[in-house]
Amino acid sequence: MKTIYLVACFTVLFVSCKNDTTQVKEATQIKEATQENVTELNKDLSEAEKIAYKNGFEHWKDVSQIDFTFNVDRLGRNVAQRSWSWKPKTNDVTMTVGDQVTTYNRASLDSIPEGTDEGFINDKFWLLAPYQLVWDEGTNITVQETAIAPISQKQTKKLTIVYGNKGGYTPGDAYDFYYNEDYTVEEWVFRKSNASTPSMMTTFSDYKNFGGLNIATSHTDQLGDLTLYFTGIKVTK
Repeated sequence: MKTIYLVACFTVLFVSCKNDTTQVKEATQIKEATQENVTELNKDLSEAEKIAYKNGFEHWKDVSQIDFTFNVDRLGRNVAQRSWSWKPKTNDVTMTVGDQVTTYNRASLDSIPEGTDEGFINDKFWLLAPYQLVWDEGTNITVQETAIAPISQKQTKKLTIVYGNKGGYTPGDAYDFYYNEDYTVEEWVFRKSNASTPSMMTTFSDYKNFGGLNIATSHTDQLGDLTLYFTGIKVTK
């Protein structure tokens, strides 16, 4: 792929219950004010940012390290597995495949085995795709308010991101994100070199929260033959 989370008040408790009632009222007012602030904030966010924030993007700034294992099963058999440890603040990366361990910094790629960083970019993209919508530069993003998700055939919204023809490992690729009114991504389509027909389509499912990051831990194709999924996810702050 690409650059490819009733208490009753009696007489003796009247004063404390009254105070609790006041506190509940104040808490409710604060909650309502917070919701209003979120609504106002959302008005200023792009669709891409809304998707990213739905997935906990505001917590990313606190992450010092994230560990995860990228798995691929085909017809029920595991055919690929790579484990990663990434320190985003320093861009230090460690890859473990079987007994092979490779550690490098993304500022210097000359001394690492061919395909190592490409694998990291691919696996990270699957893990944090909603964040990539915000991170990646040199892209063109369009939004379609009504679309039909290709696997579920549900009516959703669709965001398409097309990468520029320069830079990255696979320039010119396109991705269609199908998401609901809650800005949760349910499916996506990968179109190599922005072709009109899909190169791959999968679900986004099994969302789990890791230190505030809401991550889809499983992706399955339309036939159910191919599943890409994550294990060993750990977020360190």
